Amino acid sequence: MDINTPFFKARASEALQDANLQQALGNLKQGFPHKRAIAVERMPEFDALRDQGRDLKNHILEHLDLYLEQFESRVTENGGHVHWARTGEDANQIILDICQQVNAKTVTKGKSMVSEETGLNDYLEKNGIQPVETDLGEYILQLRGDHPSHIIAPAIHLNLEDVSEAFHEHHHKPKSDDPVTLMQEAREALREKFVVADVGITGANFCVAETGSTIIVTNEGNGDLTQTLPKTHIVITSIEKVVPTLEDMTLFLRLLARSATGQEFTVYNTLSSGPRREGDQDGPDNFHVVLVDNGRSEMVGSQFQEMLRCIRCSACMNHCPVYGAVGGHSYGWVYPGPMGSVLTPKMIGIEKGAALPNASTFCGKCESVCPVRIPLPKLMRHWREDEFSKHLTPKAARYGLGSWAFLAKRPTLYKQFTRLSSWGLKLLANSPFGGKKGTLESIPLAGGWTDFRNMPAPQGDTFMQQWKQRQNAAQTDGESS
Repeated sequence: MDINTPFFKARASEALQDANLQQALGNLKQGFPHKRAIAVERMPEFDALRDQGRDLKNHILEHLDLYLEQFESRVTENGGHVHWARTGEDANQIILDICQQVNAKTVTKGKSMVSEETGLNDYLEKNGIQPVETDLGEYILQLRGDHPSHIIAPAIHLNLEDVSEAFHEHHHKPKSDDPVTLMQEAREALREKFVVADVGITGANFCVAETGSTIIVTNEGNGDLTQTLPKTHIVITSIEKVVPTLEDMTLFLRLLARSATGQEFTVYNTLSSGPRREGDQDGPDNFHVVLVDNGRSEMVGSQFQEMLRCIRCSACMNHCPVYGAVGGHSYGWVYPGPMGSVLTPKMIGIEKGAALPNASTFCGKCESVCPVRIPLPKLMRHWREDEFSKHLTPKAARYGLGSWAFLAKRPTLYKQFTRLSSWGLKLLANSPFGGKKGTLESIPLAGGWTDFRNMPAPQGDTFMQQWKQRQNAAQTDGESS
């Protein structure tokens, strides 16, 4: 997947003018946040569970090496194989090698953001292996040559007409605006792929150290067919997905479903614990787990460690005003929304990813709904500090911040400056250059704000003047009494 994050501003501007996208995003605003609120209201202990989830994730990250080693041992005991991938390229090569060992020509895939991160589909295709996405949203995107714009609803940026057009082109059937008809078309097309696939590739929501199991949660059941019908099952997942026990896993499942889709529980929760055993009615002959690092181990112990608590529920982006306005593709890479604004700069470098943490309004909604209480605004602020310290901030912003710092360190000068600025802005608001009702239509160096809205002009005295007046009044009252 190409990295287009440096072009965030231009892509966001295009998204705001895209009527089709804006219609699709309107559906998002009315859907997931409302359902989550209802699900949370039904569960009085939800906030207590969030605290438990945060604390448990912190414990796991403090002992990540131990739990990963335990997980590897259990998988091996179960007859499976664990592969360690330092980079995305390593993960792709490992999976290609496994596919070539079993002479695979076609692989079915469950939805996996890590495989998007590594660019697995393109890599397999270049090496003569056809990947087939089986999640409905991912399948639609694959037909269109598109990429996900959301973690749990990858095709949220599309409308029904877009899906109908894609199916008509590839299924060679009459167009339909009936969702049930379209779903049946996809089901028929995918059944053939499930049967002939040589390898099934899935992600994992969690990896359980005590049993060597991986679990996927879906609402369609496609993941179950992907991991049970082919003779070889490959799980590609990232190292922070490990949890100590099955009981720990259930805690996160309760948080995940409610935070993601507002469900009490996801429809399908399927565990894999190695290849088919003697007497089993189904299951693969070969079971492989590819654990991807790709920079995550460097986050352990750093100021960004808390980001590794993320359980990929999408609650932050479902409630984010920026994501809701511009959609996921504007972010220019795999992970959109507030969580992407923290994770993406780590993976592609702050030099390419600086636009994302700077795009946040810091309203704090993302942190308030995060099921594991990740302080996303604080982490985005760390990236802004990192950008500034590396002299990557645009010159205008650097000079502005430098000027403000100069004044802030000199209180007398600062008071004089704010008093003069307030007087000047009030004068400008009442001039022919002002807007309606004492507002400002244009301010030098603030075009990003005033191009789209008027700025209210200062009213009355400055804050420092009012503060001094109140202190004087209080002192006078005290003396008179």
